[in-house]
Amino acid sequence: MRKVLGRVLTAATILVPLVVASPTLAKDLSIKAFQGLWKGSAVSENEVSSHFRVTARDLDVEIRPFAVGGFSLRWSTVLRQAGDPNAPKEELKQAVVQFIPDPTRPNVWREDKTVDPMSGEALHWARIADQTLTVYSLGVREDGKADLQVYDRTLSALGMKLRFTRLVDGEPVRSASGQLVKHAN
Repeated sequence: MRKVLGRVLTAATILVPLVVASPTLAKDLSIKAFQGLWKGSAVSENEVSSHFRVTARDLDVEIRPFAVGGFSLRWSTVLRQAGDPNAPKEELKQAVVQFIPDPTRPNVWREDKTVDPMSGEALHWARIADQTLTVYSLGVREDGKADLQVYDRTLSALGMKLRFTRLVDGEPVRSASGQLVKHAN
């Protein structure tokens, strides 16, 4: 009996670290884990502006069920990146996007309406990998350059961590990172 117990413990000692460390064995969260009202703040870094290279932002994110298996995402950001650097102007940016599941890919959602990025509208899609909900927003600028915004929202014991990146023609122009706390389901 001791030999059998010893072999089991030896096998567990070898296998448990492999299972825990293996990213391919990690289970993706459900969209339900992200649902609720989240509030927080972020710090934004700008590669273009010389007066507003680092600014503070206030964030609200609300994720609610939409259609069968879909979700509605509303986010608002208070920006402070224009005017006098000692007393910057506040600007509120808001968006609401409704997503439906992609019929052929698990944990991937598409926007619930048809958009034309060439007309100035942004095309949105989302995916979940592990504990991160990533939302993509792709637009075409007046000069024809691609404008891609990527929002990574990762859940942890501390709440929701945000990592935002904006790329224009593949070049980073702005990034932000912050932390949000759940305020309501």
